[in-house]
Amino acid sequence: MRSYSAASNIAIGILIYLLTSVLNYTQMYLLLGSLLCAAGIWGFRQDPIDRDVPLQRKEMIFRKKYWLFYFLTFMGGARRQIFVAFAVFLMVKNFQFSIQEVTALFVVNNVINYFLSPLIGKSIIRFGERKVLSLEYGSLIFIFLAYAVVQSKIVLAILYILDHIFFNFAIAIRTYFQKVGDPQDIAPSMAMGFTINHIAAVFLPAVGGLLWMVDYRIPFVAGAAMSMISLLAVQMIRVEEEINL
Repeated sequence: MRSYSAASNIAIGILIYLLTSVLNYTQMYLLLGSLLCAAGIWGFRQDPIDRDVPLQRKEMIFRKKYWLFYFLTFMGGARRQIFVAFAVFLMVKNFQFSIQEVTALFVVNNVINYFLSPLIGKSIIRFGERKVLSLEYGSLIFIFLAYAVVQSKIVLAILYILDHIFFNFAIAIRTYFQKVGDPQDIAPSMAMGFTINHIAAVFLPAVGGLLWMVDYRIPFVAGAAMSMISLLAVQMIRVEEEINL
């Protein structure tokens, strides 16, 4: 599914790259917004129900035994904001990346992820969630610190690509929950996780923006610190053999 998403991102990235030479921001938003509205109307006419899966609870749930999933999801949301907001802002504000350059990086990232995402899934199956997430957060510590000190435009682009690659390792948070969660809790817990993930999106950009005004390096150093905390937290994930017992 991540590969399919990457393929659609590649297509839209190429479209944006071509449209920037003939349309302004307003015209592009109107065009792409209209396409999204059409996709939404199509989606309302579909029936996504799978009657072979266990009946899901209808109410939102918050269970103590899922606390690690909630915590990692929250930290993943915070990490997402640093990648989506501040890394791109660093490229545009401090290194004067153009729309075309950012879009080209966007396309490159998704080409890589189109082929890499299935391999990440296989790695989770082979090595387990703890090892995969440990690799992600351990690498992010160095990537975020590198964001804070990088002086080269090319190096920054490489860091952004690596950041995007490790961003997809977060799949392991969901597969971990699938192993420890009750089958009827999957849908409401994913909804709860989605909500928790976006709590960080509410306040982190504002707080990070204020810190950026003091020193643009602070949000990235904070991201490295959060990655260290996440690295310690994922050590609490039980290995697959323990879960099966």
